[in-house]
Amino acid sequence: MRKTWLLGGAMAALLCAGPALAQKTTLVVGMQTQDAGVLDPHLNSGTPGKALLNWMFNGLVRIKPGQASPDQIEPDIAESWTSSPDGKEWTFKLRQGVQCHHDGGEFTSEDAVYSLNRAANKDSSTFSSDYAAFDKVEAVDKYTVKITLKNAIPSLLGQVMNYHGGNMVCKKAAEALGKDGFGKKPAGTGPFMFAEYVPQQYVKLVANPKYFRGEPKLKEIIYRFIPSDAARDLALQAGEIDLMIGRQEQAWVDRTAKTAGLKVVAFGPAEMSVIHLNMTQPPLDNIKVRQAIAHAINRAGIQQFRGPAISRQAVSVVPSGYFGTHETAPLLPHDVNKAKALLTEAGFPNGITLKAIHTTLPGMMGFMEAVQAQLKRAGINLDITPVEHPTFHQQIRQDLSQVVHFQAARFPIADVYLTQFFHSRSIVKTPTAVTNFSHCKVADAEIDAARTEQDKAKQVALWKTAQEKIIAEVCAVPVNEMLMLWAYRDNLDLGYELKGSLNLGPPVTENTRFTR
Repeated sequence: MRKTWLLGGAMAALLCAGPALAQKTTLVVGMQTQDAGVLDPHLNSGTPGKALLNWMFNGLVRIKPGQASPDQIEPDIAESWTSSPDGKEWTFKLRQGVQCHHDGGEFTSEDAVYSLNRAANKDSSTFSSDYAAFDKVEAVDKYTVKITLKNAIPSLLGQVMNYHGGNMVCKKAAEALGKDGFGKKPAGTGPFMFAEYVPQQYVKLVANPKYFRGEPKLKEIIYRFIPSDAARDLALQAGEIDLMIGRQEQAWVDRTAKTAGLKVVAFGPAEMSVIHLNMTQPPLDNIKVRQAIAHAINRAGIQQFRGPAISRQAVSVVPSGYFGTHETAPLLPHDVNKAKALLTEAGFPNGITLKAIHTTLPGMMGFMEAVQAQLKRAGINLDITPVEHPTFHQQIRQDLSQVVHFQAARFPIADVYLTQFFHSRSIVKTPTAVTNFSHCKVADAEIDAARTEQDKAKQVALWKTAQEKIIAEVCAVPVNEMLMLWAYRDNLDLGYELKGSLNLGPPVTENTRFTR
């Protein structure tokens, strides 16, 4: 640790060296992970990679920097768009002159069609199921893209924005490098371009001088992997990093906010921590066991543990504030005695042992250990196997964990969360797998019906019924929602007011700069 720390300090010193009065143009970021994993935006679904990729890629549309609400969508590579009255045909007019990174040529409708077809292909995208309603994507001309849907969906613009599969990649680079190569040397159209990747150390980005919104004020970004919370804190205080993801603890917020020269910001959308229960594996195939687990977990206690000012209790299996969330869903209340009685009724008077593969990310691990302690009071032993974050994502998608703690935010419409986590098409290790770790399928009919329902009131009613069915089946136990916490030096001007970011990190734009 000592050697690594000194090397990191030396690197930061070199990066920041220059004339005494020169304007600082290198942004050094600290992220709580050993590595970012694959750098392909259509494959990387982990928190550590989302912010980084957001600085390199554009969508056809985007949510205005610093916002997270769908009503803040604005043009990105597309300068305008229209839709048919039935919502099945969408036409996007692209900006002319948008350039692919590293002199890759102009981004045209051919690149957009390639990107969306790539995002819809399960062999090249983690988010392929999001595009199940896509019938075809066509290049009408060099700067016009037409999307035809099999049926209208609630969130078409969410599928083509700079988020997950909506990130636009440059066809020439992606085809030349192949799937593995593109994951190590990505190319988009965003304000910053990939320059260097040293596994388990850092990723270096450089300014895109041909960015269509103007050349960035920053010249480069060093995205350092610093899994230790303490090490990141020290690096920020010492000036070795300028921007960092924070520790999801109230004490950290209070302490850092009082430190001279630093700012702390908490923003949405909140990531919801959910305990997914694999209903195909004994003893979780017994609904009384799943009910016992739900009763054993104390959401109020977890909120207090994680910090009442930076977290909130989950209200349903869809995060609060999403369009269509059942804000008064009938979650099972905390009751340890009830949990013990249910285990006895299920044939386990002496308790049970469950196994969970879990990420070593400190904030998530702290949560899981708190849940582990709560479950133990009801006679439920949770055996946790810690692995690095990229390995965690890989193994849980292989259906290797009885219990999966997944902490996530999604495009804030109920359809997206319900489809990805609770529809049978999304069950892990199936041809259309996404993140249905519980093998839940009880609400398929309602989820499907809501996707095509044009009456908004009826659509919301279907989503609420779906949530009630999932809760009654105890496919998963929603526990806690955490706001994103970041800290940065007060001489860093982000260029906008940070209220939210779907990519879970502050957007670094062409306007981000140091004031001194």
